[in-house]
Order: sequence, then C-alpha cells, then structure tokens
Amino acid sequence: MSERDAAAPAGGRGATMPPREPDGAGTAREAGTAARGAESERYSRQVRFAPIGRAGQEKLGNSRVLIVGMGALGSAIAQHLVRAGVGRIAFVDRDVVEWSNLQRQQLYDEEDARQLLPKAEAAARKLARINSGIELVPLVGDVTPRNAETLLAGVDLVLDGTDNVATRLLISDVCFKRGVPFVYGGAIASRGMSAVFVPGRTCCLRCLIGQPEATGESCETVGVLGMTADVTASLQAVEALKWLSGNRDAVQRTLVSFDLWDRRFREVPLPGPDPACPVCSRRRFPALEEDAEDAVVLCGREMVQVRTTGPLDLDEWAARLAPFAGIVRNAFLLRAALPEGETLVLFPDGRVLVRGTSDPGRARSLVARYLGT
Repeated sequence: MSERDAAAPAGGRGATMPPREPDGAGTAREAGTAARGAESERYSRQVRFAPIGRAGQEKLGNSRVLIVGMGALGSAIAQHLVRAGVGRIAFVDRDVVEWSNLQRQQLYDEEDARQLLPKAEAAARKLARINSGIELVPLVGDVTPRNAETLLAGVDLVLDGTDNVATRLLISDVCFKRGVPFVYGGAIASRGMSAVFVPGRTCCLRCLIGQPEATGESCETVGVLGMTADVTASLQAVEALKWLSGNRDAVQRTLVSFDLWDRRFREVPLPGPDPACPVCSRRRFPALEEDAEDAVVLCGREMVQVRTTGPLDLDEWAARLAPFAGIVRNAFLLRAALPEGETLVLFPDGRVLVRGTSDPGRARSLVARYLGT
C-alpha cells in the first residue's frame, strides 16, 4: 500500500471500515456508561467522608443486614441504609399500615393505609424506588423461636425496630448464639435510647436488663413524637455504617439515652459479659427454649395476635365469613369486621390479628368461634 493510500480519508480507497454495531448497541453502551456514572455520583458525598471512603463504600455494598420491625424505627433505619448503599437488606414485620402510623412512620402514606398494606410490602415498594440497586427482602410475618435462627442466617448485623421486650430478648439471644452484633433502639414519648451489643465484647441485652417488669407506659398510653423515633433510628443507622464499613473500633460502647423535649443526652458505658448471664457466659439461650405463644398482646394497642395451627386460604375464608362479617380483601390479607365489634385480620401464614380487644382469652374465643381453630 502506498503512503498516499494509507493516508486516505475514511471511506476513501484503501480505508478499513469499522464493523457495523448492532442496532441499539451504541445507545445501550451510552446508557450503561450513564448508569455507572449515576451510581458513582449517588454515593459520592458519602465516599468523600474520610472514615468511609471508597473502600468502606465497597464493604457496605457487600453487606447483609436484617431489620426486625418496620414501624417508626425500622422504616427510618431502612431508608438510611438503602440510601447509604448497604447491599442486601431483609426486613420482617407482622403488621399492616394504619392511619395512626402516618404521624411518625415517614416511609408510609395514606394510600398504604387505605389499601391495608402489610408494612413489609409497603416498605419494599417505596425503598425500591429510592435505590433500585439494593437487594430488598421483605418478609410479612413474625419472629419466633421457630424461625429466628433461619432469619438471621448469613447476616452481618441485626437492627432492632421492634416494640416489645420479648422479641428484643429473642433477637439478642440468637445474635449472641451466632456471633452477630445487635443494634438496639427504643423510643417512647420524647425519650429514646440506643446501644450496640457485640458478642464477646459487650454484655448482651438480657444481662443488661434481666427480666424487665411492665412499666405501664406504651406509645398508646403516653404517645411518641416522630422526632424521637427519627433521632433514635439515626443513632442506630450510624453505628451500623461504622460496623459494616470496617470502622469497628469507632462503634459506641455506651448506652445512649436522651429526652428531646428537655434536650438532655446521657451516655453510660456498657459493661462486659456478665459471668452470671446464661447467654454471655454459659451459652444457654432462654428465648430459644421457649415455645412461641399462641396469643400475644401487641404493644400499646387493643390488638392481640393469635397464631392458628396452619396456613389460611384467604379466598376460602372470605367465602365462609361473608355471611357473618364485612369483608375487605387484598393480595396479602383478609379483614373481617365482626358483629361483636371486633375485627379479624387473617394472613396466609396462619396469623390472625384480633382488633378491638387486649384480652388474649377474648381473642382466642373469637378466633375459635369464627375459624374453628
């Protein structure tokens, strides 16, 4: 080839034409580049925060967490972790969205309450729109001694969004059995508290609080400010980011408590494992040795959860209950308004929420009367 031929412009004699791309290939490549750029930009401010950096962000993306309870605490925690880029987030909740939730549970809206959506399902829909690159695992149901170890399998961290001590003690026991840190949080009225329980480094929740007595206080009796839940959830979420991003020495070793109304904050050092604690020192886990109760009063509400002996076919029960009750049905549950004034909410996994009573005996009686179980 002559020098003149070699220098010929593209398309002229001697030019080599590049292979033709399939239709749309250029557009797809540009879209992929744009998506990678968007992902890089998504976490850019967090990456610039020196303690996290790019290496910490990668660790977050490879992390797996479980949030137990998707009420005011759990839903706020989930938003923080989804936006921060934690790779896999499973969350479990047994309840549905109610109008009274909307005052403080910012992940939900009026349409969720109108549709009677389970909180786990409503949360998954919203969180997927916030960050489509996160693996979300919503679970509509209960945490019990029968399934707790399965739920915790393979997770790096568990976060507390529950509203009752029994479930918290169960989670703490399983976390210490499996060597998984447990980020505790609680909020009521204008008061909140948070701590990180790390197996082998701190005491567990059980040896800190023992078998607590009922205080008579609940969100139903004394109320709760939305801001109290937000601050508590933020304290929990930042400790989770520390642990998951590799900044484990920075994780708090104190129990933090506060009163937002009076603007008071207090920290108390967490003790080490208690030699007398069955969990920390004797490797016994009392919560796992207990049978799950068949009737549980839900915190702060006139509602009892009754567990039946097997799964419930919602279509079948809608037909059976229609002559006696007002029926509302969606893909996740069946609500039956009874002539006695209470309401049954049936779930496919065999759970029934009895609304309108806080008496387990009354709740069992209604379930037995209408479901025969």
